[in-house]
Amino acid sequence: MLGLNRFLDEKKLRLAFEVSLWFKAAFALSEIVAGIATYFVSQQRFLTLVIWVTREEFAEDPHDLVANFLLHSVQHLSVGTQKFAAIYLLAHGVIKLWLIIGLLRERLWYYPVSMAVFGLFIIYQLYRFSFTHSIWLLLVTALDGVILALTWHEYRYRRNARKIVIARS
Repeated sequence: MLGLNRFLDEKKLRLAFEVSLWFKAAFALSEIVAGIATYFVSQQRFLTLVIWVTREEFAEDPHDLVANFLLHSVQHLSVGTQKFAAIYLLAHGVIKLWLIIGLLRERLWYYPVSMAVFGLFIIYQLYRFSFTHSIWLLLVTALDGVILALTWHEYRYRRNARKIVIARS
C-alpha cells in the first residue's frame, strides 16, 4: 500500500493531469485542422492523399491491415458522412480546447463542466463504437476516461485546497 501511495502522490498526479491536458490540447488542435480540411477537401483529394501515404506499405505488403482500412474507408465515404465528420471534428476539437484552456488556468467551475462534457463524449464515442468497432475510437475513449478520472481527482484536490485557504482567512 505504501508503494501505491508513493506512486500516486499529488505531485505525480498533477503532472499526469497536466501532461494529459497538453496531449489532449494537441489532439484537439489536430481535430480542428482535420475538421476544416475534411470540410473543404474533395473526396478525390482524400483518395489521392491516402494512396500517396500508403503507397510504400502497399509496395511492402499489399494485405497491410491499416493501409487497406484507410483506402477502403476513403473509397466508401459519402458526401454526407464527410460533412458530418468535418463538423463533428471541428466542434469536438473547439469544445475540448476551450475546456482544456480553462482547466489549465485552474478555474474551478471548468472542472465539473469538463467532466460532464468529457463524460458525454465518452458515451457518444461508445455509442459510435457499437457501430464502427474502431480500435482507434476505443483507445481515444480509454484516454478520455483516464483524463476524466484525473480531472475528478484534480477538482477534489483544488476544491479542498480552496476550502482550507478560506477557512484560514
